Amino acid sequence: MRRFPYGPTFVLGLGFFGISIVWPLFNSLIPPMLADLGLSAVAVGFIMTWDNILNVFFQPWVGTRSDSTRSRFGRRRPWLMVGAPLAALFFATVPFARQALLPLALAILGTNLAMALFRSPTIAFLGDLFVPGERSQANGVINLMGGIGGAVALFGGGALYRLGVPLPFLAGAAVMLIAVMVVVLTVREPAATFQAEMEATGGVTASLRRLATPEGRGPLRLLAAIFCWFVAWNAVEAFFTIYAREVMSIEVGRATQMLTAFAAALVVLALPAGLLATRIGRKLTIRLGLGGMAAGLLAVSFVRSPSVLLPLLAAMGACWAFVNINSLPMVYDLAEGGIGAATGLYYLASSAAAISGPILAGAVIDLGGYLALWPFSLVFMLAALLVMGRVPDASAQKRQASSA
Repeated sequence: MRRFPYGPTFVLGLGFFGISIVWPLFNSLIPPMLADLGLSAVAVGFIMTWDNILNVFFQPWVGTRSDSTRSRFGRRRPWLMVGAPLAALFFATVPFARQALLPLALAILGTNLAMALFRSPTIAFLGDLFVPGERSQANGVINLMGGIGGAVALFGGGALYRLGVPLPFLAGAAVMLIAVMVVVLTVREPAATFQAEMEATGGVTASLRRLATPEGRGPLRLLAAIFCWFVAWNAVEAFFTIYAREVMSIEVGRATQMLTAFAAALVVLALPAGLLATRIGRKLTIRLGLGGMAAGLLAVSFVRSPSVLLPLLAAMGACWAFVNINSLPMVYDLAEGGIGAATGLYYLASSAAAISGPILAGAVIDLGGYLALWPFSLVFMLAALLVMGRVPDASAQKRQASSA
């Protein structure tokens, strides 16, 4: 049994670090620019979902195309070599286009399209470079790097923004480009080795068709569970600060800071969550995390004290690590298509949830008020837990086969 390659894994994690630098800046700094142009909240919200709408249709295609790409640079790296420079260019132009809607919208759309070109291929390295038993541990390292990237973006970007609006965009574009180029220059894609059992078989259309067959029930249920738990948490992310202000009289800035307890716990538990899954299996680890999330959502619905809410958010962040770190490796365990196609299907489910979660939760809140946020999320989290109970644990089956 080979020793886990922590060093190369942290280098690979730079790709996710670079991606995670851009999105916090994008999501926090662009909405005020759109609002300053006189757009309604609905219009601002629609523009800010463009990336998720693109991901639903684009990520499965990009992931599958990267499976079949053949070049002297490998399969994944050409997508990084094209997408990252374009994303850096478009993202850097955003603050200079903010005086008029059309140029700003084009810069936003260009950033979204370019980021979509290399996100799935970057994450697909997880399946290419690590055998199934190592993927949860590797994903823990990668998500740790992503969490650090997000924290650097929020703290550093906020400081730079006060010095000049273009600075966080220019710095973010540069850091993202450097991080991704380090991956391009240092990561060597293997020949058809670890991913041999998942060689592409017909592209994204065929992958979707397989979900409708008896053999596709396991992957389909897993994707349904992923959709449900992301609907639950995306609803909380979308409305937490408004809930805190309206129900708990917490100022919006302070409410935003309170969510860092969730994010910090996720970062701290990222690596332990992967290690735990290697010992007890991914399915059980995910179900433990979903159960903890459901318990946290139930508890938060009765809390009115910020001092009690903060540790509950941290506990939920720890539980979320159990879920988030192991979900993509489990998709790889159950998928029959290529690694890139499986990555695309994962982002299809999560992006569809990112679009529909806030919309569905908003409709429920309009009917029942902001207190309805927690029961709404709890229902979807319990649905995810229930569906996960019917998902086969391929990693456990492989462990049993190897020990027989």
